[in-house]
Amino acid sequence: MSEAIAAYRHVAASDRFIQLEKARSKARHDEAQALNNARREERAKWQGVAEENEQLRLQLAELQTQLSKK
Repeated sequence: MSEAIAAYRHVAASDRFIQLEKARSKARHDEAQALNNARREERAKWQGVAEENEQLRLQLAELQTQLSKK
């Protein structure tokens, strides 16, 4: 068991292992950022749709008021 631990420590201390771990960590971070940005963009898109719908509701209400006066 101590040989396995020593071998792991040797590998974990190598420059190649450290580079791979940094690259893996950066890839996870980049993926999380991309997902977060996509969620933000989607939320902004639907907020725009909701605002458009509200404007259309207001216009419809105004038209109904105008028609009811005639």
